[in-house]
Amino acid sequence: MYHAVGRRPAGSVYGLSVSPGAFRTQMEILVRRGFTPLTTAALGESWRTGRPLPPRPVLITFDDGYEGVHRHALPVLAEHGFTATVFVTTGWLRGAYDEGGALDTMLDWSQVRELAATGVEIGGHSHTHPQLDQLDDRLLRAETVRCREIVHAELGSPPVSFAYPYGYSTRRVRQSVRAAGFAQSLAVGNALARRRQGPYALERVTVRRGTGAAEFARLVEGRAVTRTFAVDRALTKGFAVVRGVRRVHRGFG
Repeated sequence: MYHAVGRRPAGSVYGLSVSPGAFRTQMEILVRRGFTPLTTAALGESWRTGRPLPPRPVLITFDDGYEGVHRHALPVLAEHGFTATVFVTTGWLRGAYDEGGALDTMLDWSQVRELAATGVEIGGHSHTHPQLDQLDDRLLRAETVRCREIVHAELGSPPVSFAYPYGYSTRRVRQSVRAAGFAQSLAVGNALARRRQGPYALERVTVRRGTGAAEFARLVEGRAVTRTFAVDRALTKGFAVVRGVRRVHRGFG
């Protein structure tokens, strides 16, 4: 799971960004180790139909829709013949639907269309990037449906994959994402995706500014994942308790 790719990203996204050089190195590691990138849609379709996965499958995903994905990541992906999935926050992208609030320079819709034309999957990431589990049913539906409608209008086909903002979801959120028409959805979890997680709670591993080449190689091989993200897991459990209390106080469980 990537976010921004850039040399000097905004401070608010710096920790979750990677430099262009680091991204290139990480993709070269995937090449050397024989990984085959596929889209989130292709993974979901394979697991639903029983169609075999390619050798050493890996998902390369980008959340939010930062402009550096087009500027820096796309040329590297194209060089290696790699595909990926970009989950866009439609109300953050530059253009007619921009509602403000973006943390750094975002893609515009012409860049999104160019990404899609190269075979990159464009997925949904809500409209304004809220904590979906803290919304009432009406706002929750609006965030998922509006996002899907905008991507459909701009690209000519509806997105089938979704990623939860902040990685947060509950059964109610997952049901809303499914009802909006998405066939699969990704959380964070900082663990490898497994079929047993179900199509609406697939986990990913976070790549950060401080993720070195050796650590990246261990993570994609599935080694030391639990140890690497021990602090993240503890914080996630604490946040889950806080969010649960807030939901109860707001009356939507």
